[in-house]
Amino acid sequence: MKEDLLALVEREVLGWPGTNEGTGRFGSTVFRYGRREIGHVHRDMIADLPVGREARERLISEGRARPHRAGSPGYVSHPIENREDASAVLEILRSNYARAKAAAERRAGGGSA
Repeated sequence: MKEDLLALVEREVLGWPGTNEGTGRFGSTVFRYGRREIGHVHRDMIADLPVGREARERLISEGRARPHRAGSPGYVSHPIENREDASAVLEILRSNYARAKAAAERRAGGGSA
């Protein structure tokens, strides 16, 4: 079951143009847009997702994520125990993807004048 949930997340994320995966610390699966990390999932099915301060506070206060389990202020954590959890993680990953893509497009556009 857990492998199916991870496969669901991987299939979705890797379907987004410009995304790739790799191995991160502690054997995690890291998802990136280009070189920028949009999140990672550990073998114990905890997703760690980089977010800004405002998004972090909102996600935690709404009960949509937990503080990062190692205390990193730039991340939230979310367990993936069922399809609803996978959907919640994908929603945050999708937001991170959109931010990373927009930042890359700004950088690319800023150099052409």
